[in-house]
Amino acid sequence: MVRNAAGRPSKTERRLRVLGAGALSSFLLAAALAGQPADLGKIDFPTSGPSQAQGHFLRGALLLHSFEYDDAAEEFREAQKIAPGFAMAYWGEAMTYNHPLWMEQDAGAARKVLGRLAPTKEARLAKAPTEREKMYLEAVEILYGPGDKASNDRAYAEAMRRIHEKFPEDENAAAFYALALLGTCEGVRDTATYMKAAAVAEEVFAKNPLHPGAVHYLIHCYDDPVHAPLGMRAARVYAKIAPAAGHALHMPSHIFFASGMWEEAAASNEAAWKASLDRAERKKLGADAHSYHALFWLEYSYLQLGRYADARRALRHMEEDAAKSGSGKAKTHLAMMRAAWVVETRRFDDDVARALAGEQRGVTLFAEGLAASAKKDRQRLAKAAAAIAGEPSGGHGGGSMYGMGRPSGVSADAVLKKELEALVASANGDGPRALALAKEAADAEDGMSFEFGPPAVAKPAHELYGELLLAAGKPAEARAEFERCLVRAPNRALSLLGLARACTKSGDRAAARDAYQRLAAVWSHADPDLPDLAEVLSAAGKTSGQASK
Repeated sequence: MVRNAAGRPSKTERRLRVLGAGALSSFLLAAALAGQPADLGKIDFPTSGPSQAQGHFLRGALLLHSFEYDDAAEEFREAQKIAPGFAMAYWGEAMTYNHPLWMEQDAGAARKVLGRLAPTKEARLAKAPTEREKMYLEAVEILYGPGDKASNDRAYAEAMRRIHEKFPEDENAAAFYALALLGTCEGVRDTATYMKAAAVAEEVFAKNPLHPGAVHYLIHCYDDPVHAPLGMRAARVYAKIAPAAGHALHMPSHIFFASGMWEEAAASNEAAWKASLDRAERKKLGADAHSYHALFWLEYSYLQLGRYADARRALRHMEEDAAKSGSGKAKTHLAMMRAAWVVETRRFDDDVARALAGEQRGVTLFAEGLAASAKKDRQRLAKAAAAIAGEPSGGHGGGSMYGMGRPSGVSADAVLKKELEALVASANGDGPRALALAKEAADAEDGMSFEFGPPAVAKPAHELYGELLLAAGKPAEARAEFERCLVRAPNRALSLLGLARACTKSGDRAAARDAYQRLAAVWSHADPDLPDLAEVLSAAGKTSGQASK
């Protein structure tokens, strides 16, 4: 066994220890023994740049495949310093300003980068000495061309297809083509396009199981409950392929969320959050360099697991960072995390719930209204419902947030507004209208494009509808709603709890016991004082000491 000076296993030994058997393990072992770095994956991306610059270019490309855009740009700029005429180094830096799956693009900044290479498109193309490099430059010129973004995205995908077909041995062209296909969806999950992209990425993964782009893009192709089993291979290896990329540590949780695997999701985002803290400290960056995205997913995972104390600590980190930063990004994540806490814990009168007052975002207005409904404060509930009705239609508390609030025909705020209207009707004693409005909310949510991660509708509409049906003495109908919610959100704790109670009240003891046992498994390491835990364990035939068995 190889050990370091501190007596611990070496980095290589630790890396090999966590790998499973099979082709990937053999491939990594061979790479490690050959002395090749495997902290970001492995690609072959030959260019005409000088060897001194090629190392920075390759590392930049590896980071680019893992969406580590800022660090990738630094590497590409280092390559430019060594070789000012290295055309592909400018291509790489320009590519860091396009974030296709986040619906973000800074075309102006990208054009400035290209302008540093040469003032005109023709002059830039002349700096690329090979046909393949000219085609890459031509593609990026199309991506940042004068047309509208959607048209440019489609034309760029076609340009990448041409490179892929002209140079089938170029694994990076294939991977970027798969990503470009996903980008043409403009934030809406089009299954046919996703599967087309997956087919391209699968070929790359088969040839090179260390290719970070192939594995990364496969996860994005498959991160919904129907296709998640196809993405499990990629989810199991991406963090091992690129442990130096914080985003690679987070990405497996896309598949884990879609599969209701909350323990694995929590571990994935714990690693990603820590990596972002380490990077910020190493580079002396501010709070906004922390991965609020991973922190939000971590909080939600803890909430599903019944680990409320851990979830509160995650939320406290966000509160501290938002106070330091004050940025819109920080405030938006804080709002989403506070709302998730209130919805999932049902602690409607704690410090987090009180902090919602004055927040004029759809998601926090809903959480405040939900709390008011639970406390039978009809005035506060009506005020929240009126306020959310006046908010502009947004997605997840305002703005695209790594998949949150992307265009889908129906906005999350519109569904939340309808849910609050249902709660107002219920509070006013109009049960039939409350149920009708809750059904409208559920139907509207069904019209939304599937979103990965914590639900865009903070309280899934089928779950709320099921709870109102259960309260109205309609357990069979409630059961159907909870089951519908669990199709979209596997192993969601409150939906499992609602399903178990609905099955109990409808007299289906076997189904009730099954639902309670499923929830007991989710809550196997829950806080001992978790509300409803005793009910769940008793109905599941377990004691607290048996919960994890």
